[in-house]
Amino acid sequence: MKEENKPFNNVIDHFNKIEGNAANVVSKKTLKKLPKPLKYFGYIMAGLLSITILLMIILTSLN
Repeated sequence: MKEENKPFNNVIDHFNKIEGNAANVVSKKTLKKLPKPLKYFGYIMAGLLSITILLMIILTSLN
């Protein structure tokens, strides 16, 4: 295992070996390898979610 992905206790090590842990697989390097349309779709969805939450906060405070 790489030093950065070394588990800090036996429970986490067991979880990674037996059940698998996607947190160790996903990194910025793998996210940069995604196709451009998929990246842009993710950016648009995250932006729309942020705008929706912001609008909900503003509209509920006006009532």
